[in-house]
Formats: sequence, structure tokens, C-alpha cells
Amino acid sequence: MVATLLSVFSLFTKDMAAEPKLERTFIAVKPDGVQRGLVGEIVSRFEKRGYKLVAGKLTWAPEDLLKKHYADLSSKPFFNGLVKYMASGPVFAMVWEGKDVVKMGRMMLGATNPRESAPGTIRGDFCIDVGRNICHGSDAVETAQREIALWFKDEELNDYKVTNEPWIYE
Repeated sequence: MVATLLSVFSLFTKDMAAEPKLERTFIAVKPDGVQRGLVGEIVSRFEKRGYKLVAGKLTWAPEDLLKKHYADLSSKPFFNGLVKYMASGPVFAMVWEGKDVVKMGRMMLGATNPRESAPGTIRGDFCIDVGRNICHGSDAVETAQREIALWFKDEELNDYKVTNEPWIYE
């Protein structure tokens, strides 16, 4: 009995030590999502999950910004089309904060190819084709930091406490 209690306590304290820290991610509703009126739905899903919006703006991204943002894809055959598409209409750029928000944000978005996305994910519920997958989400904490710095000035990022935080985090 004591050994069982100790092993349960050990698992509990191990989980506490491995608890993720607050981090930030970059999420953007692409021109197709903006045109289809899905900004509010996407914002709502992140808010309902318990994540905190620390920055957001509707912007028409210039091609030079998009080329920097998608620099890792510059050798791909679809790169020029992607940049042209992303510059074709307004984008709603956002920064979200919370525990494990980069990984969970990607899970909430679903697979890059919407037809491989599970129902219940944003792409699984609202998209069909890869070229119109309505949103972008950072794929790693380091990527998120780089993308946030590209899209937002430091003074545009808000630090504040939400009143419901004790109801979201232990």
C-alpha cells in the first residue's frame, strides 16, 4: 500500500516538474479565412481553450515580409505562388500565450492538408484543399519567436493577467 502511494506521488511530482511553461505562438488567419468570415470562429476556439490573446491585427502583408516569413520554403516549387496568394488579401495575425500553446495550437489547426485533418480541428471543419487551409501556426517555440518578431513590434505585445487564469491553470 505504501509502495503504491509512493509510486503515485512520484508520478504526480514528476508530472509537476515536467509541466510546460507559458509560451507564445504566432497564428495567422490567411486571406481565404478572412474572406470567408472565419476570424471570429478561430479566435473563439483559442479563447475557449483557455489561451490568452496578447496581440492581433488585420494587415495586408507585403511580399518582402512574406518572403522572410516563408524563407524555409523558398526552394519549394510552390513558394512564389504561396507568397502571391498570401499577399492577395488581408491576413489576421495573432500572438497567443499559454502552456504548451505552440504544440496545442498546431493540434487545434489540424494537419496542413485539410483532407488529413480530423473533424473538430479548424482545418478539419472548414477546409478542403492545402492551398486554402485558412491558417498558419508556428511549428516550434523558436519559429514562433522569429515569426512574432517579424509581424509585431515589441510594444504591440501585451502582458496582462486574465481574471479566469485560476480556472484554467492549477
